[in-house]
Amino acid sequence: MTSSLDFLQALRGTLGEERLELGAPLAPLTTFRIGGPADLLYRARTSDELAGAVFAAKEAEVPYFLLGRGANILFGDKGFRGLVIRSEVGGIEFLDDVTVRAGAGVETFPDLINATVARSLGGLHHFVGIPSTVGGALWQNLHFLSPAPERERTLFIEEVLESAEILTEEGELRTVSVDYFEFGYDESILQTKDDIVLSATFRLEVRALEDLRRVMRDNLEWRDTRHPDLWLYPCVGSIFRKIDGIGAGRLIDECGLKGQTHGAAGIFHKHANIIVNFGGATANEVCYLIDLARDTVAHETGYELVQEVTLVGDF
Repeated sequence: MTSSLDFLQALRGTLGEERLELGAPLAPLTTFRIGGPADLLYRARTSDELAGAVFAAKEAEVPYFLLGRGANILFGDKGFRGLVIRSEVGGIEFLDDVTVRAGAGVETFPDLINATVARSLGGLHHFVGIPSTVGGALWQNLHFLSPAPERERTLFIEEVLESAEILTEEGELRTVSVDYFEFGYDESILQTKDDIVLSATFRLEVRALEDLRRVMRDNLEWRDTRHPDLWLYPCVGSIFRKIDGIGAGRLIDECGLKGQTHGAAGIFHKHANIIVNFGGATANEVCYLIDLARDTVAHETGYELVQEVTLVGDF
């Protein structure tokens, strides 16, 4: 059986032993605060380092997983066997008066929103308060159902995306247009391919600064109303996708599961499509509740819930 030291030996020459963290805890790197250790953790600070880490892992045949902010991830209690590459690729560059390019890394997205709003540029401001990276936003086609007066439709990140620099699963560096991603609701081609986003370019529009701030304020207040007290507990947000236009939380609630607990995990008593970590919850406790909700809804309503959170590693 391949060990952590075997993986370290395979990668130390290319990535540098001083940059590889052995037995790194993964729970602090996710919003769920759950998960065992990674055999190895590498923090990529530039696009070249990110691409280099992927190349090195493939060349050495070491299993790898690319981690951003960890906002839609549940790591298993036994952790991850192989290399976890955490993207910390930052950098914000304004290419002209309305076009901005940003690295795909950990804290870039909220920084990007603030930087564009400071220049009176609208488009990304709708997504204020949503935990994500730039890469993560493209992976799931980040969206937001805006409150009145802009609540007529759901707003998607694809609407302001112009292009992106990616590392394809074949190892080719490419600049691709928005059409490449085949966006859908909560979907993109990134979910079926091993392409990695290195940076993204957005085309925005000039808006009055006060209007942007008003929309951001309204959106944050609306999110607080829909997800009250969510900040109290570690979680990943929605566990299941909407189905046929019906919110999964409504179906779970109608089945009487809101407030159901298992160990230190619980279906949030204020929103049934959210599972929270009350402190010290395990991945298996969360998975029990996921299965309970899915099976109960299927049995009682006939709807098959589609999971939104990604399970990674050994459980």
